Amino acid sequence: MLFYTLPAAATSLLPLSLETLSSRATLIFYGAVISNQVKKDEISGRIVTFTEFEVIELIKGNSERRHTIKQLGGRLENSKTTLRVHGIPQYQVGKKYVVFLPGKSSLGFCSPLGLHQGSFAITTVNGELIVSNGHQLAQQSSNVITGANALVPLAVSNSNASQASLSDFINSIRALITR
Repeated sequence: MLFYTLPAAATSLLPLSLETLSSRATLIFYGAVISNQVKKDEISGRIVTFTEFEVIELIKGNSERRHTIKQLGGRLENSKTTLRVHGIPQYQVGKKYVVFLPGKSSLGFCSPLGLHQGSFAITTVNGELIVSNGHQLAQQSSNVITGANALVPLAVSNSNASQASLSDFINSIRALITR
């Protein structure tokens, strides 16, 4: 019998706090996904997804009104070729997100910090914009942001500790940045 094995790899990440995400990110924005384009990258030779955002609110760093990120993975439309990378967030056209980005790599890649940890989906609940990334935001932020003479709580939903209002979330990030 002949066996052929493919190399296996796992992605294991330490949890990042909101403070860590805020301080390490060079660009943080609230934006809506305009498009996703999957193609074979000329530089790396890999399948990549280019996601274009309309920046609704710039929170940290510099960006034009539109910002494109290049991430490893995707499905080529006219073939059955798919590259999936565990942990790299996928963005849906028309959906809104708060994204924490580092600088681009030498090959132009730029996935959120901590992969899925640096990407927060925005939904509307009872007319209010709510932020969530599927993790306990209260634990992620240690529920309190402290500064020189400031105590800024991250207000999370009483019914769901993985949700916070968008305005409270952005204000908490700004408080962390100015510390």
